[in-house]
Amino acid sequence: MSRNFKLMAAGAALSILASCGANGSFDPDFRRWAPGGLNTADAAARAAPRPAPDSRGLINFPDYQVVIAGRGDTPTTIAQRLGLNPNELAQHNALPATATLNAGQPLVLPRRVSAAGASTGGSAVKDPFAGQTSAASAPAPAATAASQPRQHVVAAGETAWSIARKYSTNIQDLAEWNSLPSNMSLRVGQRLMIPVAGQAAPAASGATTAPGAGSPTPRPPSASTPLPGEKTTATSEPGPKAPDTNLGATRTAASSGGRFQMPVSGSIIRVYEKGKNDGIDISATSGSAVKAAGSGTVAAVTQDTSGVPIVVVRHTGDLMTVYTGLDKSLDVKKGDTVTSGQSLGKAGGGGFVHFEVRQGFNSVDPEEYLN
Repeated sequence: MSRNFKLMAAGAALSILASCGANGSFDPDFRRWAPGGLNTADAAARAAPRPAPDSRGLINFPDYQVVIAGRGDTPTTIAQRLGLNPNELAQHNALPATATLNAGQPLVLPRRVSAAGASTGGSAVKDPFAGQTSAASAPAPAATAASQPRQHVVAAGETAWSIARKYSTNIQDLAEWNSLPSNMSLRVGQRLMIPVAGQAAPAASGATTAPGAGSPTPRPPSASTPLPGEKTTATSEPGPKAPDTNLGATRTAASSGGRFQMPVSGSIIRVYEKGKNDGIDISATSGSAVKAAGSGTVAAVTQDTSGVPIVVVRHTGDLMTVYTGLDKSLDVKKGDTVTSGQSLGKAGGGGFVHFEVRQGFNSVDPEEYLN
């Protein structure tokens, strides 16, 4: 999901500056601006290995089951092997029924299957993260409640790093338990297992050292503090309902009475920070309308290095508004005159729209201009 929003030159009258950050880079994982960053290396000890599956690829937990895909598997082939409805399994994991799965990729079952009701055909499934191949004659024992991983359903705008940070787990453990690709890409609706925390490192020895030899660095108390408890929801219950948009909860007092309207209906998920984020990020589902914040002229239509469109609108008073994160099919072109609220295009699949206001060449806080 990482993007570089760079605004290119758009004529002699307009010299467009880098749209996001002092060096022109955009940081969708918030690792530069969030307090403490998103380095999860010290958040928890390395997790225990993912349990090995049985001969059918099943891992049994007290409240749900997971199946590990073999080479060439699809949701349809797995469902047929386990006696499930292919569409039900695919939809539960936000996948097409014919999607080709990577070897070792886990799918969460929508309901439990019994040993008697599931087909035992097929070869043994190798779990690349457990380091062993399950034997057909010795099914893996069910995990205990203490070792049952929580589930997380990926929402728009989330990344592997932000999810690892949320649950105070190691990003490598999250990737290994869920067989994530090397680019850590996720899909909306994907079900992730949150790795079970491993054992904390032992406390430093209290042995006395010789004079001048130095003392061992003590382990900080925070390293042994247990992670906060969290109530989990049974997999049989409906998924979380998207919260109602409440722009008032994400707007500042200075944003009332401004000259611009919100370009997209959604909550502000990342605020303006001079030199770190020269605009605001507004949550937006794919295909939602992106509108001109005010009347003006389309000064430039360009794209970033990933091919994502960037639209710049010039307004009176030496103001410009910048819109990124749009779908490639735009409703305007350079030179068009637009009115406030006129459609510029639709939101892309990134889960948000980035919006900037510039006074001349300098970025300003967009919330101070929004009504």
